[in-house]
Amino acid sequence: MYSIVDGLEVEVSVTSNPYGLELDQLFEMAARINKKRGFLFVSKLLGKHIPVVPSASLGAGAMLGCLYAQDALGLPSPLDAERLRDMLGSRERADAGYRELMARKIRIDEPTLFIGFAETATALGHSLFDVFEGNVAFVHTTREEIEGLVPPIRFEEEHSHAVAHRCYVRDASVFRDAARIVLVDDEMTTGKTALNIIRELHAAFGHREFAVASLLDWRSGADRARYAELERELDVRIRSLALIEGTIAVTGSPLEAETKEKADSAAQPDVRMLRHDLSALFEHAGGSPEDRLRSPQLGSYLLHTGRFGMSAADGEALDRSVARAADDLEAHRTGRRALCLGTGEFMYVPMRIAERMGDGVYSQSTTRSPIHPLRREGYAVTSAYRYDSVDGEEVANFIYNVEAGQYDEAFVFVEREYEPKRGAAFERVLSSLGVPVVHLVFFGASEDRREET
Repeated sequence: MYSIVDGLEVEVSVTSNPYGLELDQLFEMAARINKKRGFLFVSKLLGKHIPVVPSASLGAGAMLGCLYAQDALGLPSPLDAERLRDMLGSRERADAGYRELMARKIRIDEPTLFIGFAETATALGHSLFDVFEGNVAFVHTTREEIEGLVPPIRFEEEHSHAVAHRCYVRDASVFRDAARIVLVDDEMTTGKTALNIIRELHAAFGHREFAVASLLDWRSGADRARYAELERELDVRIRSLALIEGTIAVTGSPLEAETKEKADSAAQPDVRMLRHDLSALFEHAGGSPEDRLRSPQLGSYLLHTGRFGMSAADGEALDRSVARAADDLEAHRTGRRALCLGTGEFMYVPMRIAERMGDGVYSQSTTRSPIHPLRREGYAVTSAYRYDSVDGEEVANFIYNVEAGQYDEAFVFVEREYEPKRGAAFERVLSSLGVPVVHLVFFGASEDRREET
């Protein structure tokens, strides 16, 4: 039983735990400012709200990939269950296990498309995909609307604060050619989001073989019955797998108050703000005149994040870019304890870079999800900082669980073109985190790089 706040309680009953994981290795609880769902399983593995060891977070996605290979495909896992479980025990075992998984990828010959759900599961979906080689592809959904592009797939996440999902791809053949679809989310509570996209994919492309992979699966008996009903209705097969399966019972009401900015969030004048341009190390989506004509926005997006679809070969190209970027940034480290902070859906590339930047590095990301902060033992979110999106949208974003004195420096990763005037509020928040050195790391076109301000 988890007592969250003001009488809001969630009771958890576990029915399946294939790797024998402890629940407190996977999540803590918090109250969510959302009338549709007033609580949140705050993951200790995603690297979104809580800082994580990068290899442990990446390894969690790979662990879920190993489970899919074994349960759905009958293929052996490169690491046995004990080795996979031990990856969550220490940084050293996480580093060793993740690197071994990346050196011993699982081959799939049947065309398989992995789809990660934005915003929280973009890195999880990518790290699951990355444990495979062969005839595999990856795309993640996005909340963003890209001018000039028409997504072949749209669907909704009904309980979310931001319901619309879009799938953009450079080549729709990644959908047409896929014999299997694997949907990846961090958590299933009702499972409706997966059902919505399965309907869309079946209607548009006729897919019949689906799997839904998640860290946590809390669907009720009625929710699972809806999956069986859809299988019969569409004559499809839907496999479900998770690191933890069970049921939940909720009592109490959701909070309705807005998340407040941390009281001591005034900018600190002695913070060193450094800027680094890594755009030359990565390929961008608007690589051709035709692309730029179709959508002027494309050039500010990286090509191999999964936002526009990617293959295993594209993953190898990304590996090379990540290695160069990590070498560059590691040379600029000034302290022992560093935070690598992704922004929004841009999680996987920052996490991969963080994993290669040496000891003492933790990773997490900003988020759109409004969560009630509370300083209480066992509560997942103790501090919250609010700012408007740096991408030109008037959308509230949040940074959680960063405390003064926790880090010697922070590396903050921004994918798209960055305008300093538009990012002024973001930089004020970064200057209030209690981190003495903040590195702003850019991947899109911008001005005044590598200048200390």
